[in-house]
Amino acid sequence: MDFRKAVLVTGGAQGIGKAIVMACLEQGWGAAALDVDGEALAALAEETGAGKALLTVEAANHDEAAVAGAVAAAATRFGCLSGLVNNAGFSRNRPLEELTLEDWNAVIATNLTGAFLCAKHAAPHLRKARGAIVNLASTRAFMSQPGTEAYSASKGGVFALTHALAASLAPDVRVNAISPGWIATQAWQKPSHRSEPDLEPQDHDQHWSGRVGAPPDIASMAVYLLGDQAGFMTGSNVVIDGGMTRKMIYVE
Repeated sequence: MDFRKAVLVTGGAQGIGKAIVMACLEQGWGAAALDVDGEALAALAEETGAGKALLTVEAANHDEAAVAGAVAAAATRFGCLSGLVNNAGFSRNRPLEELTLEDWNAVIATNLTGAFLCAKHAAPHLRKARGAIVNLASTRAFMSQPGTEAYSASKGGVFALTHALAASLAPDVRVNAISPGWIATQAWQKPSHRSEPDLEPQDHDQHWSGRVGAPPDIASMAVYLLGDQAGFMTGSNVVIDGGMTRKMIYVE
């Protein structure tokens, strides 16, 4: 089965990753969703009804053998691999003195090391396709709250990894990052964990956009960066946060 474009999305079964997978399928592209949650992957396949256009892989993005296998499987299924979205990530936000080395290593492994491994193994296919990588960083790479050391450091690493990869893979592969702000993902979880976001009016009002973000806000940019229209963009980071990181906040 040959597709004009095919994209591997890590953490692709829920939240922002799920929205990106669905947006890629809507473009007529092949989509491979790599995720550790088999239940969520099965739900994704059922909800999309995408058939052969969707490949699901239950694996961790920091398992190098599994990553190599997923990349090969996607290229075989779709006849090419033209895009990679490093979306998988999670946080363990705790007071600094309570943050264990195990916590730190777990967050770094998924959020940063996994992105490196996926880029490494996808690179030959992406070079051949003159494709693109989109890394999900975060506004936490540039601003912090207490107790976010592991997550903030991992996302700062993703930001730096993005421009390093852009240099190493030029001119064949474009590499860009998206830094989301507050994105409400509850409605994009697997059915057993799905709910409507519990948001107050002030949650929306504090954003210049007038609302909290949703996964499709990020997915639409990911599709743009993966597509040919973004052919002059590489090494860039796009902040999508409703204006929050540009606000001057003082106690009055």
